[in-house]
Amino acid sequence: MCRDCGAAGRPAGGNGLPVGGEPVGMTDDTVDAVDRAILHALQEDARNLSSEEIAERAGIAGSTVRKRIRRLEERGIVKGYSAAVDYSRSGYPLRMLLFCTAPIPDRGELVPRILDVDGVVSVQELVTGEENLLVTAVGETDADITPVAQRLLDMGLTVSDEVLVRSHETTPFGGFIARGDDEDGDGSEDGTDDD
Repeated sequence: MCRDCGAAGRPAGGNGLPVGGEPVGMTDDTVDAVDRAILHALQEDARNLSSEEIAERAGIAGSTVRKRIRRLEERGIVKGYSAAVDYSRSGYPLRMLLFCTAPIPDRGELVPRILDVDGVVSVQELVTGEENLLVTAVGETDADITPVAQRLLDMGLTVSDEVLVRSHETTPFGGFIARGDDEDGDGSEDGTDDD
């Protein structure tokens, strides 16, 4: 039964989804091909793409895109929207990666404190290797970065390596590109292997 209209089913639209774009029986914890297409478009250009443009790419209605985005936000899959800043062009040419080790029980609690350090722009928890935190800091000069390392040491972290980054580029995750109905990954759209 459809959550939105109460119908037991709806006729399929041109994209293989029921009319209205919502798969019958979809649960709130499902990330389907439509969600992946929306996620890819948002990663590509969340600021400039309208719901209607995303809808056209995904083959669904604009209202469905807006509902899906709201649901992805509510579930924490889309955590927010931010600008991709070129720190070098904005006057902060140094980007330093600091590989750190924190006591395992304290690691998660330290992340918000590390993010509060002036100059820190990201923290990643690492699950393999001796180092278990990767801190990225930016600054105008070495004098901006050195205090960051000292603050980390003051928090009880061990800074085992510092790497100066020349450039950092990103791209949308290709796994979000709509892959049709090939949910089993074998290349066929009917769920069978055509070999």
